[in-house]
Amino acid sequence: MFSVKKNISNTFKILLMIGFGYFFWLMLKITLEYIPVKTDISFLMIKQTEVSQRPEYLYFFYTHVYTSIFVLLSGFLAILRKDFGVRNFHKNFGKTYIFLILVFAAPSGIYMGIFANGGIYSKISFITLGCLWWFSTFKAYQLARQKEFKEHKQWMWRSFALSLSAVTLRMWKVIIVYLFHPNPMDVYQIIAWLGWIPNILFIEYLIAKKYI
Repeated sequence: MFSVKKNISNTFKILLMIGFGYFFWLMLKITLEYIPVKTDISFLMIKQTEVSQRPEYLYFFYTHVYTSIFVLLSGFLAILRKDFGVRNFHKNFGKTYIFLILVFAAPSGIYMGIFANGGIYSKISFITLGCLWWFSTFKAYQLARQKEFKEHKQWMWRSFALSLSAVTLRMWKVIIVYLFHPNPMDVYQIIAWLGWIPNILFIEYLIAKKYI
Protein backbone atom coordinates (compact mmCIF):
# COMPACT_ATOMS: atom_id res chain seq x y z
CA MET A 1 0.00 0.00 0.00
CA PHE A 2 2.82 2.37 0.88
CA SER A 3 4.53 1.54 -2.41
CA VAL A 4 1.36 2.32 -4.36
CA LYS A 5 0.96 5.70 -2.64
CA LYS A 6 4.62 6.49 -3.28
CA ASN A 7 4.28 5.62 -6.96
CA ILE A 8 1.16 7.78 -7.25
CA SER A 9 2.94 10.63 -5.51
CA ASN A 10 5.96 10.39 -7.81
CA THR A 11 3.76 10.12 -10.90
CA PHE A 12 1.84 13.19 -9.78
CA LYS A 13 5.05 15.15 -9.32
CA ILE A 14 6.41 14.14 -12.74
CA LEU A 15 3.17 15.17 -14.41
CA LEU A 16 3.29 18.41 -12.44
CA MET A 17 6.81 19.09 -13.72
CA ILE A 18 5.79 18.58 -17.34
CA GLY A 19 2.59 20.58 -17.04
CA PHE A 20 4.24 23.33 -15.06
CA GLY A 21 7.01 23.76 -17.63
CA TYR A 22 4.51 24.30 -20.42
CA PHE A 23 2.20 26.64 -18.54
CA PHE A 24 5.07 28.58 -16.99
CA TRP A 25 6.27 29.39 -20.49
CA LEU A 26 2.80 30.65 -21.38
CA MET A 27 2.66 32.79 -18.23
CA LEU A 28 6.13 34.16 -18.97
CA LYS A 29 4.97 35.23 -22.43
CA ILE A 30 2.02 37.06 -20.85
CA THR A 31 4.31 38.78 -18.35
CA LEU A 32 6.69 39.93 -21.09
CA GLU A 33 3.80 41.78 -22.73
CA TYR A 34 3.99 44.24 -19.83
CA ILE A 35 7.64 45.11 -20.38
CA PRO A 36 8.18 48.02 -20.69
CA VAL A 37 5.46 49.47 -18.46
CA LYS A 38 2.43 50.70 -20.41
CA THR A 39 -1.05 51.80 -19.44
CA ASP A 40 -3.01 50.53 -22.43
CA ILE A 41 -1.93 47.00 -23.24
CA SER A 42 -3.64 43.61 -22.97
CA PHE A 43 -5.65 43.32 -19.70
CA LEU A 44 -5.21 47.02 -18.97
CA MET A 45 -7.25 47.88 -22.06
CA ILE A 46 -10.40 46.93 -20.13
CA LYS A 47 -9.24 48.61 -16.91
CA GLN A 48 -8.93 52.18 -18.17
CA THR A 49 -11.41 53.47 -15.59
CA GLU A 50 -9.17 52.28 -12.77
CA VAL A 51 -6.02 53.41 -14.59
CA SER A 52 -7.35 56.95 -15.10
CA GLN A 53 -9.17 57.41 -11.79
CA ARG A 54 -6.91 55.54 -9.39
CA PRO A 55 -3.20 56.31 -9.89
CA GLU A 56 -2.22 53.61 -7.39
CA TYR A 57 -3.90 50.88 -9.46
CA LEU A 58 -1.00 50.61 -11.90
CA TYR A 59 1.47 50.22 -9.04
CA PHE A 60 -0.51 47.35 -7.55
CA PHE A 61 -1.10 45.80 -10.96
CA TYR A 62 2.54 45.77 -12.02
CA THR A 63 3.66 44.66 -8.57
CA HIS A 64 1.33 41.69 -8.92
CA VAL A 65 2.36 40.88 -12.49
CA TYR A 66 6.11 41.16 -11.96
CA THR A 67 6.24 39.25 -8.69
CA SER A 68 3.77 36.48 -9.58
CA ILE A 69 6.00 34.97 -12.27
CA PHE A 70 8.79 34.61 -9.70
CA VAL A 71 6.29 33.25 -7.17
CA LEU A 72 5.39 30.45 -9.59
CA LEU A 73 9.02 29.57 -10.29
CA SER A 74 10.32 29.76 -6.72
CA GLY A 75 7.28 27.91 -5.36
CA PHE A 76 7.70 25.12 -7.87
CA LEU A 77 11.39 24.68 -7.07
CA ALA A 78 10.70 24.85 -3.33
CA ILE A 79 8.01 22.13 -3.24
CA LEU A 80 10.14 19.69 -5.22
CA ARG A 81 12.52 19.52 -2.25
CA LYS A 82 14.78 16.47 -2.11
CA ASP A 83 12.50 14.30 -4.25
CA PHE A 84 14.21 15.38 -7.46
CA GLY A 85 17.68 16.13 -6.19
CA VAL A 86 17.14 19.81 -5.45
CA ARG A 87 17.06 19.62 -1.68
CA ASN A 88 19.69 22.33 -1.26
CA PHE A 89 17.44 24.75 -3.13
CA HIS A 90 14.42 24.21 -0.93
CA LYS A 91 15.15 26.61 1.88
CA ASN A 92 16.26 29.56 -0.25
CA PHE A 93 13.55 29.20 -2.87
CA GLY A 94 10.98 28.64 -0.12
CA LYS A 95 11.99 31.87 1.59
CA THR A 96 11.78 33.73 -1.71
CA TYR A 97 8.34 32.28 -2.44
CA ILE A 98 6.97 33.14 0.99
CA PHE A 99 8.43 36.65 1.03
CA LEU A 100 7.09 37.54 -2.42
CA ILE A 101 3.57 36.35 -1.60
CA LEU A 102 3.26 37.85 1.87
CA VAL A 103 4.74 41.24 1.02
CA PHE A 104 3.87 41.79 -2.65
CA ALA A 105 1.82 39.28 -4.65
CA ALA A 106 -1.08 38.51 -2.28
CA PRO A 107 -1.65 42.08 -0.99
CA SER A 108 -1.60 43.47 -4.53
CA GLY A 109 -3.92 40.67 -5.66
CA ILE A 110 -6.39 41.47 -2.89
CA TYR A 111 -6.36 45.14 -3.90
CA MET A 112 -6.98 44.23 -7.56
CA GLY A 113 -9.79 41.91 -6.48
CA ILE A 114 -11.71 44.93 -5.18
CA PHE A 115 -11.93 46.16 -8.79
CA ALA A 116 -12.34 42.78 -10.51
CA ASN A 117 -14.51 42.51 -13.60
CA GLY A 118 -17.73 40.53 -13.35
CA GLY A 119 -19.44 42.28 -10.47
CA ILE A 120 -19.73 41.41 -6.80
CA TYR A 121 -19.38 37.64 -7.23
CA SER A 122 -16.06 37.98 -8.99
CA LYS A 123 -14.84 40.51 -6.44
CA ILE A 124 -15.73 38.20 -3.53
CA SER A 125 -13.93 35.30 -5.19
CA PHE A 126 -10.70 37.16 -5.96
CA ILE A 127 -10.56 38.80 -2.53
CA THR A 128 -11.19 35.43 -0.88
CA LEU A 129 -8.50 33.85 -3.05
CA GLY A 130 -6.01 36.54 -2.09
CA CYS A 131 -6.74 36.19 1.61
CA LEU A 132 -6.50 32.39 1.54
CA TRP A 133 -3.29 32.63 -0.49
CA TRP A 134 -1.73 34.95 2.08
CA PHE A 135 -2.97 32.87 5.04
CA SER A 136 -1.87 29.48 3.69
CA THR A 137 1.58 30.88 2.89
CA PHE A 138 1.92 32.48 6.31
CA LYS A 139 0.80 29.21 7.94
CA ALA A 140 3.47 27.32 6.00
CA TYR A 141 6.06 29.85 7.19
CA GLN A 142 4.92 29.53 10.81
CA LEU A 143 5.10 25.73 10.71
CA ALA A 144 8.58 25.78 9.20
CA ARG A 145 9.72 28.06 12.02
CA GLN A 146 8.23 25.59 14.49
CA LYS A 147 9.95 22.68 12.68
CA GLU A 148 6.60 21.04 12.00
CA PHE A 149 7.81 20.00 8.57
CA LYS A 150 5.05 17.56 7.62
CA GLU A 151 2.35 20.17 8.19
CA HIS A 152 4.59 22.82 6.62
CA LYS A 153 4.78 20.76 3.45
CA GLN A 154 1.00 20.35 3.29
CA TRP A 155 0.40 24.07 3.72
CA MET A 156 2.99 24.85 1.06
CA TRP A 157 1.06 22.61 -1.31
CA ARG A 158 -2.15 24.44 -0.43
CA SER A 159 -0.43 27.76 -1.05
CA PHE A 160 1.01 26.59 -4.36
CA ALA A 161 -2.37 25.25 -5.47
CA LEU A 162 -3.68 28.79 -5.01
CA SER A 163 -0.65 30.23 -6.80
CA LEU A 164 -1.51 28.03 -9.77
CA SER A 165 -4.89 29.75 -10.03
CA ALA A 166 -3.10 32.20 -12.34
CA VAL A 167 -2.68 29.28 -14.74
CA THR A 168 -5.90 27.35 -14.22
CA LEU A 169 -8.03 30.51 -14.47
CA ARG A 170 -6.77 31.10 -17.99
CA MET A 171 -7.15 27.43 -18.88
CA TRP A 172 -10.80 27.43 -17.81
CA LYS A 173 -11.41 30.67 -19.68
CA VAL A 174 -10.24 29.13 -22.96
CA ILE A 175 -12.35 26.01 -22.42
CA ILE A 176 -15.54 27.86 -21.45
CA VAL A 177 -15.30 30.45 -24.23
CA TYR A 178 -14.58 27.75 -26.83
CA LEU A 179 -17.45 25.49 -25.74
CA PHE A 180 -20.18 27.91 -24.69
CA HIS A 181 -19.40 31.43 -26.02
CA PRO A 182 -20.89 33.16 -22.95
CA ASN A 183 -21.12 36.87 -22.24
CA PRO A 184 -17.65 38.20 -21.25
CA MET A 185 -18.83 39.32 -17.80
CA ASP A 186 -20.38 35.90 -17.19
CA VAL A 187 -17.03 34.34 -18.04
CA TYR A 188 -15.32 36.40 -15.34
CA GLN A 189 -17.86 35.32 -12.74
CA ILE A 190 -17.36 31.65 -13.59
CA ILE A 191 -13.59 31.53 -13.90
CA ALA A 192 -13.15 33.66 -10.78
CA TRP A 193 -14.26 30.60 -8.81
CA LEU A 194 -13.15 27.79 -11.13
CA GLY A 195 -9.63 29.19 -11.17
CA TRP A 196 -8.88 28.17 -7.59
CA ILE A 197 -11.58 26.02 -5.96
CA PRO A 198 -10.86 22.81 -7.96
CA ASN A 199 -7.14 23.33 -7.26
CA ILE A 200 -7.55 23.45 -3.50
CA LEU A 201 -10.06 20.58 -3.46
CA PHE A 202 -7.61 18.41 -5.40
CA ILE A 203 -4.79 19.18 -2.98
CA GLU A 204 -7.05 18.49 0.00
CA TYR A 205 -7.89 15.10 -1.54
CA LEU A 206 -4.19 14.27 -1.96
CA ILE A 207 -3.44 15.34 1.61
CA ALA A 208 -6.38 13.29 2.97
CA LYS A 209 -5.13 10.23 1.07
CA LYS A 210 -1.59 10.92 2.35
CA TYR A 211 -0.19 11.15 -1.17
CA ILE A 212 1.63 14.34 -0.22
